[in-house]
Amino acid sequence: MGELDDPVVVELPLRGEWSVERTPADRIPSHGTDLLGQRYAYDLVRTDHRRGFHLHPAGTLRWLLIGGRTRDCYGWGQPVHAALDGVIVQTVDGVAERQWLHVVRESWSAVKTTVAFARRGLDVARLAGNHVITETAGTYALYAHLAPGSVAVTSGQRVRAGELLGRVGHTGNSTAPHLHFHLMDSADPLRAKGIPCAFAAYLVERDGHWQRVERGIPHRRERIRWVS
Repeated sequence: MGELDDPVVVELPLRGEWSVERTPADRIPSHGTDLLGQRYAYDLVRTDHRRGFHLHPAGTLRWLLIGGRTRDCYGWGQPVHAALDGVIVQTVDGVAERQWLHVVRESWSAVKTTVAFARRGLDVARLAGNHVITETAGTYALYAHLAPGSVAVTSGQRVRAGELLGRVGHTGNSTAPHLHFHLMDSADPLRAKGIPCAFAAYLVERDGHWQRVERGIPHRRERIRWVS
């Protein structure tokens, strides 16, 4: 049996349309490492309908040469919802966010952060930025890179699936506003192992039509949409 044959099924933590940038459907570990329990992690980014992969209104040339304001990215500030019922076990807020986004700088920053981890050890806040961790019967969900000041819950609080946790941002080891989401078996990402998960229901765009998927694991660059 494969690693994804018996995933934990959760709700999609975002509303509206999103593009799947990283997913265990196409590669395990999805982010190239098992560190921090992210073996089966997802990265979800909001893009427009231009050809290619555009997460900001700027044209391609301007985006590559100059970049754009972080808050103008389509995904920035979008609400992040609890994917399953649980208890809040950790929140981090107040990590600063770069106000102007440039592709080369963001990529170089990610490289420097990775090198720093190798030399000085892992710093969860530096990697995940503002984030929330929930616990459900021994399964822990991490929602990372949230916008500063957006975390809407506190440790010890009980939440139901669908409740607001925070908003999409560009904090920590992030190259653009997006939601990093994964399940793990410990509240401490430094010791955690990843747990595979699938989304209970969503729509996926195929050949110009939206098709419903249940208990699905979307593939990279698929455009998906929340459905109740």
